[in-house]
Amino acid sequence: MRLSKPDTLRGLNLISMMAYHAMWDLVYLFGMDIPWYKGMPGFIWQQIICQTFIVLSGFSWNLGKHHVKRGLTVFLAGALVTFVTLMFMPEAPVIFGILTFMGSAMLIMIPLDRLFKKLPGRGASAVLLILSLILFISTRYVGSYISGSGYFTAYLGFPFPGFFSDDYFPLIPWIFLYMTGYFLYRVLPMEKIKPVLADSLCPPLEFIGRHTLIIYLLHQPVIFGVLTLIFRSGS
Repeated sequence: MRLSKPDTLRGLNLISMMAYHAMWDLVYLFGMDIPWYKGMPGFIWQQIICQTFIVLSGFSWNLGKHHVKRGLTVFLAGALVTFVTLMFMPEAPVIFGILTFMGSAMLIMIPLDRLFKKLPGRGASAVLLILSLILFISTRYVGSYISGSGYFTAYLGFPFPGFFSDDYFPLIPWIFLYMTGYFLYRVLPMEKIKPVLADSLCPPLEFIGRHTLIIYLLHQPVIFGVLTLIFRSGS
């Protein structure tokens, strides 16, 4: 059963992300001075977007069937983003970005799911949900205090001195937030709420939410191209 309401939320969140990235282009590529975007409001906006995506992905993992294929596809899409940014935007490379993390998390959950399915009822899942959230919060900035020694440690969450990525989502702490979404599904009485979540709310947003990967890959070049045309015509 396809759950339309999570797709709707994912689509709405993707639109918010595209607006956020359009603002990023305006500020950092076209030189507009937007102080609130560089400050706490912009940071909160960015965190709402990425954390919503990660929790939804963890939640929806339970609904998928082709985890290896999907995980590898998303991981390779992340590798493509890394390659393109290193080639054409070396001043703002994306290394271990959100897609690399998402693909990794999808694959990591395959063996963990076999273990978690042996848990006795929702109570154990509820405990692990709380534990996952605590681990996410407690390790949120661990990479700022513990340095790594190479790209593998940076992938895990411990960047080495001089490492820089314009979009950095290492396994720690984000895997714990992903698992929070995973356990949320297992805690909720899904047999009762699935029919409610399946009801269509906004078909256009559902469509966007079902095609997030391809839209994610295309949106930034399209936004940059449109803004370039606007600024050139204005000049």
